[in-house]
Amino acid sequence: MPEQIADNSVLPAPGSTVAKRRRAWRELKDRAAKYGVGLGGISVILAIVLIFFYLLYVVMPLFSGADIETRSEYASNMTHSAYLSLDEYNDVALSVSKQGQVRFFEAANGKLVLEPELPLAGKNISSTAAGSASTDVFAYGFEDGSALVFQQDYKISYPEGTQRKITPLIKYPLGEEAVSIDPEGQALSMISVQSTGDQTSFAALTADQRVVLKSLIREENFLDETIFEIKEQSAQIALTGLATITHLQMDIDQRELYLVDNQGFISYYDIQKIGSPRLVQKVKAVPTGVAITSFEFLTGGISVLVGRSDGQIDQWFPVRDQDNNYTLHNVRSFHKQSAPIIAIATEQGRKGFLALDNSGRLGIYHTTAHRTLLVEPFLQSDHAVLAISPRANGLISMTEQGGVKLLDIDNEHPDISWHSLWEKVWYESRDQPEYIWQSSSASNDFEPKFSLNPLTFGTIKAAFYAMLVAVPLAVMGAIFTAYFMSPKMRTLVKPSIEIMEALPTVILGFLAGLWLAPLVEENLPGVFTILIMLPVMIIVTAWGWTKLPGSWRDRIPDGWEAAILIPVVLLVGYLSLSFSATLELWLFDGNMPKWLNEIGIDYDQRNSLVVGLVMGFAVIPTIFSITEDAIFGVPKHLTIGSLALGATPWQTMTRVVLLTASPGIFSAVMIGLGRAVGETMIVLMATGNTPIMDFNIFEGFRALSANIAVEMPEAEVNSSHYRVLFLAALVLFMATFVLNTIAEVVRQRLRNKYSSL
Repeated sequence: MPEQIADNSVLPAPGSTVAKRRRAWRELKDRAAKYGVGLGGISVILAIVLIFFYLLYVVMPLFSGADIETRSEYASNMTHSAYLSLDEYNDVALSVSKQGQVRFFEAANGKLVLEPELPLAGKNISSTAAGSASTDVFAYGFEDGSALVFQQDYKISYPEGTQRKITPLIKYPLGEEAVSIDPEGQALSMISVQSTGDQTSFAALTADQRVVLKSLIREENFLDETIFEIKEQSAQIALTGLATITHLQMDIDQRELYLVDNQGFISYYDIQKIGSPRLVQKVKAVPTGVAITSFEFLTGGISVLVGRSDGQIDQWFPVRDQDNNYTLHNVRSFHKQSAPIIAIATEQGRKGFLALDNSGRLGIYHTTAHRTLLVEPFLQSDHAVLAISPRANGLISMTEQGGVKLLDIDNEHPDISWHSLWEKVWYESRDQPEYIWQSSSASNDFEPKFSLNPLTFGTIKAAFYAMLVAVPLAVMGAIFTAYFMSPKMRTLVKPSIEIMEALPTVILGFLAGLWLAPLVEENLPGVFTILIMLPVMIIVTAWGWTKLPGSWRDRIPDGWEAAILIPVVLLVGYLSLSFSATLELWLFDGNMPKWLNEIGIDYDQRNSLVVGLVMGFAVIPTIFSITEDAIFGVPKHLTIGSLALGATPWQTMTRVVLLTASPGIFSAVMIGLGRAVGETMIVLMATGNTPIMDFNIFEGFRALSANIAVEMPEAEVNSSHYRVLFLAALVLFMATFVLNTIAEVVRQRLRNKYSSL
């Protein structure tokens, strides 16, 4: 007979067709749920793996080396070239010969494009000079002590709509007449020139071993720009000793002058006041027996590159000491070449350079990253001149005999290395090696600073202070809620705390930056009074509660004792803030932030204290909810058995419940830590976003996540900056993965250890 059930329906017989259909349908649903859940889990893992490999795909090009490919190689009739230059499209090159010939030619085949006739006026050329590559200025020095300055330029047009046409031309910044440099009319055996804006300066070595300086400054009438006058300044530097000057270079800003002699000394002069040059330092730059074979400025004119006869290349730049005096320092060296360095070509937009030695080997380097990207055979000549295109993707060389070689260079990210990302780097104009993040600047010769250490430190700092606030409150609150609180009160408290997690972090960050940070600054003594007095008053209240008569305590139902603390907390907060101004006046002369600054503790309004309070508030619901569930889920027979054996509720909690729930509690803390590490909007809006490395609670920081949010919209796609931001994301990803892995391993061990309870 079929069975009758409560709802008056009749169960089919076990062997009936209906029962079989129901079992089949149930098995189908179970199987679908099994495979659906499995597919969902696999999909999540696959998505995480794909994210990892995508981040890796974007980041990997940062660490690839440089490649060169010969586009063309041919012989030309342009011999004895002193300088070369290459346009930004690698189409047209310029050769400046020692005999006064200036020729523009097609870089790929040597076809002559333009050969302008310079106004040399029959003067005999005694020296040749090139200014900074970014200014395209050249000069010829003559035997009568004068010099002619000229400048290359290109006009780009599209006469047929899509076909680019490059028209080269020569300009004369100081006119077509030669400028007298040496008043005594001696031949200029060596010359250096720089011309930027309204100032053009010369430094020249005369045949009788004097260094003469001359600066021409254009001063315009502020009412009429067409009315101007040229102001001249000049000076001489007397050379002492028996050494012979081999190199003479002036920086692009026309403030510094370097003289190199055949004994390996570098004389560093300050020529900001060109009428009264000052010797700052004379330093022995190479060991005895080693000569300086090449000497060039790195882009920006701060550092100099010293090529040596033993193949080593050194970077020097002035460093300011505590007394505001500058001295030259050998900051870093490159050792991959072994033959004398005969030519150095510096990149115009980055701190990289190319070096050619007299064995024909070409090296590609980057100074900030301290990175050697490529060293390989290039030429079969022991003398050549080099020029690199403004975009650093093309190189042209010319030998004394006129052999020309044009290369394509693939070198997208030379400025990134393990050294530049994670180690201290000695940047230009800094007095020591440092960790710095500064990804952009308005200056074209800016040295990017991509150290991830300040950002990683900021992430750790944010997580530390957030967990310092959140863990004690969340865990202790969860213990009381799950074990001591009455069920009715628990139904009010637990959902209230969990709903806090729904608050958007952008709102919390907004409130932290615009409301809480000024409030904390105005009531700093009161805030610390709350942090100190609140635990004290809670303990005092609890002690006082135990001293009350039993009849009074019985009026409060079991599990509702925590409600007594609500007025205590409110009263402590109110009184602390009310007396904050009085305390500040008594103890800190009315201004605690100023007092902190005076004793050497920097104070920023948006600081780690504010972030710790707000981010701790954001993390508390996560830790509380998981911890409370873990404690509440401890089997009741364990607690009842412990109490039956004579243990007190507190002993039962500490020795049974907490041990059993420890895997869940640990998971809660680690999940909260992961949330704090990855938090973006709060640390973005509640800190000064300054990438500094200081654990001072009164200073801000910049976290990895906030940095990505701030700078990713401004980063050029596929640039080094763009890929480094992806690297920061990969670091965050790996940190989260490692934290979760450790958490799972520890949780499983705790689970195995206490599963027998």
